[in-house]
Amino acid sequence: MPTITTTATPPSHRRRPRATARHIAPLDGLRGLAVLGVLFFHAGHFGGGFLGVDLFFVLSGFLITGLLLKEAADRHGSIDLAAFWERRARRLLPALTVMIAGTLFLAAAAGPPYLLGFALEDGPWAALQATNWHFISEQVGYWNDADTRVFSHLWSIGVEWQFYVVWPVVVAVLARGRAARRLVPVIAAVGAALSLTVMIALAHGPDTTRVYEGTDTRAFSLLLGALMATAPARRLLARVPGRLAGGLCAVLVCTLGAYWFLTDGPGSPFLFQGGLFLHALAAALLIALLAHAPAGPVGRLLGSRPLRWLGGISYSLYLWHWPVYLLLSEETLGFGGWGRTALLVPISLAAGFLSKILVEDPIRFKARWARSRTGTVCLAAVLAAVAAACLFIPAPNQGADSVDLTRLTAASGVVPGV
Repeated sequence: MPTITTTATPPSHRRRPRATARHIAPLDGLRGLAVLGVLFFHAGHFGGGFLGVDLFFVLSGFLITGLLLKEAADRHGSIDLAAFWERRARRLLPALTVMIAGTLFLAAAAGPPYLLGFALEDGPWAALQATNWHFISEQVGYWNDADTRVFSHLWSIGVEWQFYVVWPVVVAVLARGRAARRLVPVIAAVGAALSLTVMIALAHGPDTTRVYEGTDTRAFSLLLGALMATAPARRLLARVPGRLAGGLCAVLVCTLGAYWFLTDGPGSPFLFQGGLFLHALAAALLIALLAHAPAGPVGRLLGSRPLRWLGGISYSLYLWHWPVYLLLSEETLGFGGWGRTALLVPISLAAGFLSKILVEDPIRFKARWARSRTGTVCLAAVLAAVAAACLFIPAPNQGADSVDLTRLTAASGVVPGV
């Protein structure tokens, strides 16, 4: 993929290292809180925990846009899209691919027939980053069918990947000129407003899967995060004194926390008529303020070591927790409630930690075995395992052993996946 540039730049600029952002510890803590919400939502203990996914979206839009704009400033208006996508792929795809392959084999070895059957059907879509549109087109209800599909949580990964394909191109084109670069916040704001409009227009009927999982209807969370990373927003926040910024962070954290505790699934009033949008806007303001003044009381709390550790493994933890929850169901374990949660959460944490240290970090930071030919062979082997699992694991015969999925969903203590 060619690099988008404005003018021919001297070799010294072309060899300039890629832009890097300063590390903001409280944002790691926000990731930790987001994934905690998801874990307890899925365990059936926290009705508003699914909003953690929205927090992930806002964080992604903010961080990715900040990196792109910094690269454009450092490289005189050019953004190396090929390098950007290569970094995203190295960061996210290996852990995802290993999880898909591992889950397929675990479902074949120990899962009930219906779980394996749906996993084989959904696996290729998960690998293509299109799980959300697959479920929408197949009318797989998010709120009532997700606990039969081990890859149902990957809808959000699909939304992020689709954003990563489109938004960097928009920023790269606009970055070619200083005047055009000023349009980035305008397009982010207009895009967020259009996304909200589409959500409100489509949010009708008993099933809200289309608006909840659609890339177009969830783009406002990513775009509001992107808006807060632009120069006008940063200049405006730079005028806020540190003490006032700390107070605003406290107010926003309390507001977001209250909304999480008051929200209880799709029936919550106003959720799809503006509630999700306002939640994302408050989250975007909090993130931008934490980036501006990370040393305040809220920043220190979110930057604490336990929350930062959780944030560090949040991606792999998110990938693995849902297959763990479904494979270790109440029917399998023979017990539910908090006892089951006390077992599932540590297992999920262990799976996320092992994925990070054995897969994510070595490939992301180019460990010796992950470089050059060895890394290519490892990636090819895992991709081959996914393909082999989808092609050669026999689909289960669900005749006599089939289950009434409606009864299963109604009876299960597991809350549908986010």
